[in-house]
Order: sequence, then C-alpha cells, then structure tokens
Amino acid sequence: MVGPGRPQIVLFGSSIVQYSFINGGWGAVLADVYSRTADIILRGYGGWNSRFALKVLDQVFPKDAVVQPSLVIVYFGGNDSKAPHPSGHGSHVPLSEFIENMRKIGEHLLSLSDKTRVIFLSPPPMNETQIQLVFGDAIKGRNNEVCRPYAEALLKLCSDINVKCVDLWNAIQQQDDWLNTCFTDGIHFTAKASEVVVKEVLKVVKEADWKPSLHWKSLPIEFPFDFGVPNSLSLTEIELMRNDQLEPPPSASLL
Repeated sequence: MVGPGRPQIVLFGSSIVQYSFINGGWGAVLADVYSRTADIILRGYGGWNSRFALKVLDQVFPKDAVVQPSLVIVYFGGNDSKAPHPSGHGSHVPLSEFIENMRKIGEHLLSLSDKTRVIFLSPPPMNETQIQLVFGDAIKGRNNEVCRPYAEALLKLCSDINVKCVDLWNAIQQQDDWLNTCFTDGIHFTAKASEVVVKEVLKVVKEADWKPSLHWKSLPIEFPFDFGVPNSLSLTEIELMRNDQLEPPPSASLL
C-alpha cells in the first residue's frame, strides 16, 4: 500500500462503473476532484447483474479488512432489468429479487464500519433507437418501460434502509436533448451524462449529515506544503481553485 492512508471511495457496479474512466467519465472526474484528498478505487464488471455482485460481495468487501472504505458508490440494475431470455439464461433478474439483492448489498456495506457510507445509483433511462442502431439484434430486451420500475423500486429501498440514492432515471431525462447527447451507444454515458452523475453524487455527499463530511472541500489536502511567497496564492488555494474548475458547471452552486 502507498502511504499515507487516505479515505477510500469505491465505485462498485457493472459497465456504467467499469467504463467510468473513459473519455471524461464520471469516475475519472471524481478521481480528479479527490486527487489530493481521497483514493477512488474502481471495481467495475461489465455485463454483471445484482446476482453476480452478491457472489463476490465478501471478496470485494471483506468484513475483516484492516481498512474499510469511507464511501461506496454502487450501480446495478440495467442488466437486471433486461427482458427474460427465452432460454432462461441471460442477465435478467426479477424485480423482487433485484430489490432483495440490493438490500443485502446495502446492508453488507453499511456493516463494514461505523464510518462507511453508501450511495446507490438508480438505473438510468436509455435510447432504445440508438441501441438498435449500434448493436442490432446482438442486444435485445432493453427498454425504458421495463427499466423504470427497477429505478423506482430502488429509490424506495434506499429510503427504507437509510442508503443515499442518486435518481439517475430523472436526472438524465432533465437534460436538454438527452436522448441524443447522453449516450455513446444508447446505454453507456457520454461526457455530458457523466457530468450529471458527478453533479448528483457531489450534491448527495455535500448535503449528507455525515461526520466526518466526505465532500472534497471538507477533507484535508495531503501534504499542504507551501513556498511562503508574499502576496501570492498558496499551493492549497491553487488546488481549491483547480477543483472548482473540475466540477461540472451545473454543480457550481453546490461548492
């Protein structure tokens, strides 16, 4: 392990997480924002559903780990909500089972330590026409009609188990021309959509009554050395200004 120790923020989920460091992805932006204050750790597994997540939960997040994460951001649901395959195989997970799986994931993560916080990301909408154009018949069974109940049920679950939730279902649809600007292939996020994710995550983190706060401005900057030049910005002030610029413009009011 590289020292000194920092708070760990773990991103855990399917391809929305795995691809979050590509082309201005939300994981990369968060890593930049927290570059002097916390470590962003990626645990993304493309194609996975909540069943697969449960199988490895104890391995990814062992309860006996010496250091536990300060925050875990979790995304599953898009693959779970795919229509059942006639063969009986595939990523589909019935809604009731999906919610129970997410409940178990949330409760496990909250049990890791008194200071471990959890945010769930709801399934976002998709561009069904774009999916067909990009993938053709290779990907079937994805549509907003079957996905929406998964997003709505997850929001309710979060309220029940005291887990914070980002409502990506509605946040994405509030963007101008969202169908044509938020997806690279109908499913995965453009930089614009990733800005929405970052904005909403930082909003939750800032407004949460967590002690200590995990907002980047509340965490100490590592090694705040300075040259002490009179009448000039300190290195810490420069770092804060840089982070202000890194956050997506819509979130400026959250700083």
